[in-house]
Amino acid sequence: MPTTFTPTSIEVSPEINQVLGSLNLGELKDCDVTAFGGRNENWAGITSTGSPVFVKRVRGELARQQIRRSVGFDEAVGLAGRTELLSPRLLGHDEEARLVVTDLLREAPNGAELFVEGRFDEDLAHRAGRAVGLLHATDADSLRDRLDTTEPWLPNPALNEAVPLRAYLHFTMAEVTFWRIIHADPVLCEAVERLGERERTAPRCPVHCDIRLDQFLLHEGRLYLIDGEEFRLADPARDVGAFIGDCLHHALRTLSACDEEPSHDALVERGTRELTRTRPALSAFWAGYRSAYGEVDPELAVRAVAFAGWQLIDRALALAGMASRLGASARAAMGIGRTALLAPERYVAAMGLGRPA
Repeated sequence: MPTTFTPTSIEVSPEINQVLGSLNLGELKDCDVTAFGGRNENWAGITSTGSPVFVKRVRGELARQQIRRSVGFDEAVGLAGRTELLSPRLLGHDEEARLVVTDLLREAPNGAELFVEGRFDEDLAHRAGRAVGLLHATDADSLRDRLDTTEPWLPNPALNEAVPLRAYLHFTMAEVTFWRIIHADPVLCEAVERLGERERTAPRCPVHCDIRLDQFLLHEGRLYLIDGEEFRLADPARDVGAFIGDCLHHALRTLSACDEEPSHDALVERGTRELTRTRPALSAFWAGYRSAYGEVDPELAVRAVAFAGWQLIDRALALAGMASRLGASARAAMGIGRTALLAPERYVAAMGLGRPA
């Protein structure tokens, strides 16, 4: 089951109950709430009217945009019929207070937990693929102004040369190491630029843009996709590649227990073994995706492999932000991600996406 924490007292955030009251959902009390891990502060519990709610305060300078994207994502799920594409229903939001309120799914393990336990099987992967495919098949015109058209922040070729000073001043030592590796690798930087060029000419559709295994929740036998804060019009290969990359990321996490950095040969051997073990689930995801989305553009699979490579590098960056040392699993992820980015055409079949067109 998901790990829970004691949240910040509701007494110091009276706007929470003000928003819940405006939605006719009652109130929450400190004794009745817990919190889940994540980058955003949150409160989960049963209100005084018996409503199970999850309240999230969206952080950062882009909070208002992220809330609006969440609203658009909820509308897209509604357009898909809320059958195989499921998400906790959006009950309300307040941009001024930066709060989003959704249905609470109790006792719902996420996909990352299930994957580590060996329970994210081919059936769940197929269902995840169908959910993503249904999202991508949503009619963009029907979402009107709810569909953000701005470019996702990463990967960003501008960072190949340097990172902003404001960000650098808050880096951990692991993040400093991460960016030193990137900036010393012009071949990788060129591959990131090529991916951007491919993406700019690709067909676009409604895309989640933050797919990870922990964005899927299994509740009462049904699979839910959550957190639409990055939802926008984008290249569908982003979501397909992100799922593949995140599966490989979690498969490689066991390397974090190593005391010594693995050799190049060890990384290749480990990556090959984990990819072989994970491929049936990746193939099932792709089959589910194709069954829901239908005919895809000929280059989607190749771009998806490149985005899978980027996802591995991005996950290494996320780990670096929480550590003083860039560990073995992060370096392994970066090495395998680099390989996929440099020659994505070579790894389409290996990553479960069939043969390249």
